[in-house]
This record gives sequence, structure tokens and C-alpha cells, in this order.
Amino acid sequence: MIKIGVFGAGHLGRIHVQQWQHVEGAEIVGLYDIDSAQAQKVADEFNVPVATNVEELIDLCHAADIVTTTSTHFELAEQVIRKGKHLFIEKPMAASIEQAKTILEMSTEADVKCQIGHVERFNPAYLALKDKEITPLFIEGHRLAQFNPRGTDVSVVLDLMIHDIDIILSLVQSDLKKVSASGVNVISDTADIANVRLEFANGCVANLTASRISLKSMRKIRIFQKDAYISLDFLDKKTEIVTISDDDGKKGLLDFPIELPNGKKRKISVNIPPKMEVNAIRMELQKFVECIVNDTPPLVSARDGYQAMDIAYEILKKINEALEK
Repeated sequence: MIKIGVFGAGHLGRIHVQQWQHVEGAEIVGLYDIDSAQAQKVADEFNVPVATNVEELIDLCHAADIVTTTSTHFELAEQVIRKGKHLFIEKPMAASIEQAKTILEMSTEADVKCQIGHVERFNPAYLALKDKEITPLFIEGHRLAQFNPRGTDVSVVLDLMIHDIDIILSLVQSDLKKVSASGVNVISDTADIANVRLEFANGCVANLTASRISLKSMRKIRIFQKDAYISLDFLDKKTEIVTISDDDGKKGLLDFPIELPNGKKRKISVNIPPKMEVNAIRMELQKFVECIVNDTPPLVSARDGYQAMDIAYEILKKINEALEK
């Protein structure tokens, strides 16, 4: 049984505590939060022990689940790694790219498992692509949210867009060649709206928009590749795959024959994979435990988290340069 110490009893920390109750092979040995009253409230709700200090909980656990504010990630991660314990860190993995690099280097040197909480990797919409051949040429992403003061300690790029950056890096297996970006501070001291263009060495281009002051919520990525269009709706957890192929005379339930100007007959086929009934947070925590037990690499590694942050900070640099003009 893997003993888990949860650090953070806020909104997301509470959800993690709730989901840990359903993860096979794991048990919470303690919950810590700097706000002891909040920690006690969540602990009572889910019948888990409360830890009175950080050191005590690190000593008790095999693995730490860090769900505190971003500014505290590095200090906690450093203490956990120095004790040789495994760690799960909610995204973004640290408050600066330098801190993220240090966590990556320390966890690698200490040979501990370090998984980053890019939960969209476990969204049913993304999981539906597991056995599909994905070779994107153009990607368009929109992640829009209504304003919520929680999370405004960082830019919308680190708060929301970083999810899509991580997804795109997992889909486009190529080096990033160029970043173009613009953003606007509307309510907070950091960018609340951002638009980004990522150009990769293999020719793929990704256009991303993120906003945390939208009137409606949207979390969509559209992928265009040769003879195919793929739509991922992370909010509704749905996937649509539209393909164009030669017309073989056979007709499926969602096939539409077309005739091109050159007289060639082709058909458009629409495939809507069955929605997987999974809880994304529970699944990512389960996979974290499994990588410890089986001694396998985390599905979202510290390197993945660092690379997403590296691009996010390049985007922030471009936004700041544009604002200063």
C-alpha cells in the first residue's frame, strides 16, 4: 500500500483527497495545510488524519501530493525529493522556469517518480485518440473561462493555456521553431487574455487562445491533418473524427459521398468514439501510484511539465515585449 501525504486543502486539494479514497493501492496518511482549520475541515469530511507540520507528513508518506498554491510548490518539492519520496505536483509545477528545472534535475538525480498534474491528458476526449494515428499540420485551440479570482496569482498562460501547450507537445513530435504571442491585462496584474502562434520544425502550426474573462466556458482543440479533421471537446468530453477517403462503394452509418471537380469520387466518414466514463483526476492519481508500484515512467513526467513551462515562459516573454512597444 502506497502511503500518500496530501499538501493543500483548498478547492483542488479537497477534490484530490476525495479522489484518493477511490485509488487502488493507496491510502492517505495525512493532510497538511498552512490553514489548520481548513485542513481539519477537509480531514473531518473524508475521515483522514491531519498532519501538524510538513516534516512530519513527509516522513510518514511514500509519496507526496502537492496541491498548494504555485508559489509554494518548489519549497515543498525540494523537501520531498531530499527525503527520497515520490511526488505528484499540480500544474504549473513551479513558480518560475528556474525552479521547474531544479525540480526536474533533483528528481532525476534522486531517482524518484515525479508526475505533473496536467489532467487533460486523462480527459476522455484525449484518451479517445490513444490508438489513432495523429500527424497534425494545423491545430486550433480555445480555452475560455468565466472570471474566478482563484488562479489569478499567475498569468492566464500558466493558469489555463498551459493545459493546451502540454496536449499539443504530446501530439506534435517536433521541435518548436517560433513563438508569436500577444496578451492583455484586463482585470488582474498579469495577462487575462492571450493569443499564441506556435510554429514547429516539421511544419505544423498551432494557434491558441486562452481567456479567463469570457462570458462562456470553452475547452476545445481542433486538429487538421491530411485527409482528416479531429475535434476534441474537453468540456463535454467528446471526440469527433472526420476522415476523407476514396469511395469504395461501401456505406457506413455516417458516410457522405462527394465528387471532386476532377471527377474523382471520395467519401467523408464521421466517427464519434464512445465516451469513456472515467474521472480524469482519479485516473491521473491511479496512474501515479501504478508508476511507483511498477517502477515505470510517469505518464506526465517532470520533463513534460518543464517543457510545457518552458514554452509558457517564452510566450510570456513575447507578450511582455509586445506590451512594452
